Amino acid sequence: MRIFNKTNFDFISGRKIAYTVSGGLVLLSIVIILLRGISYGIDFKGGQEFVLEFPQPASVTETRDLLANALGTQPEVKQFGLAEDLLIRTEAVADPEALLANIMTTLTNANPDNVPVVIKSDTVGPRFAEDLKRGALYAIISSLVVIFLYILIRFKNWTFSAGAIASLAHDVIVTLGILTLANKLLPFSMDIDQNMIAAFLTIVGYSLNDTVVIFDRIRENKTLHKATPFKDVVNRSVNDTLSRTVITTGTTLFVVLVLFIFGGEVLKGFAFALLIGMVLGTYSSVWVASSIVVDLQKRFNISK
Repeated sequence: MRIFNKTNFDFISGRKIAYTVSGGLVLLSIVIILLRGISYGIDFKGGQEFVLEFPQPASVTETRDLLANALGTQPEVKQFGLAEDLLIRTEAVADPEALLANIMTTLTNANPDNVPVVIKSDTVGPRFAEDLKRGALYAIISSLVVIFLYILIRFKNWTFSAGAIASLAHDVIVTLGILTLANKLLPFSMDIDQNMIAAFLTIVGYSLNDTVVIFDRIRENKTLHKATPFKDVVNRSVNDTLSRTVITTGTTLFVVLVLFIFGGEVLKGFAFALLIGMVLGTYSSVWVASSIVVDLQKRFNISK
């Protein structure tokens, strides 16, 4: 199935516009992150975690609002498996038992006919949370290093590695900026926790897959059209893979959109991040990664 057949869009000639748009988005995202700060989940800052079982299904939104008023801070409330079970996470406090008593009293007074019982109680210590945060950062940095080496070995040209890494960094920074801006504005949590780290790693993998497909076609066309200027080879390659890129992105976005709508409160932040990141990943693979390869090859006069 091909949506675009024998297209000849001049993507590379518009690379300065793409650089301007992408540079502006990255700069704006960095400013937003610096001004607002990254909102970490309980996983990365420590706190208490309780799983409550209700006799009847309980509303996540109503429970969150009740506890926010009672505790003075916004807790993380998610459905935990069954509709009758809720997972509640709060920031670290000096007296976890008093915190739990406050939660139980608040929920009991609000609905005496649906009094929950505690089936699980855990504490995430600050040291463990800091170790987890450090491990997540190392995982992202390590993945970028491995990707750089993989592209370098596969294409035997560092300009392809540089283009791929720049594209991935663009996707991660802009997605993080959008999540930071939208957090607290949308009715679901987008705090950076283990689920969000998984979303970012998924975005990196998805964007890299798109980029490698285009790079493979560039390598093939360069062998077939040796006398053609490299800029035209890259442009031809992007057009050759455009149908595949659009179909893959469209079908994936459809699935993620269904996950966002019907996946429940727990998965909304994860799915929202994927929606943003996959759109950015497709855009950066077409314009950013390929354009950087063209300019680096020209700048350093690389012919192979």
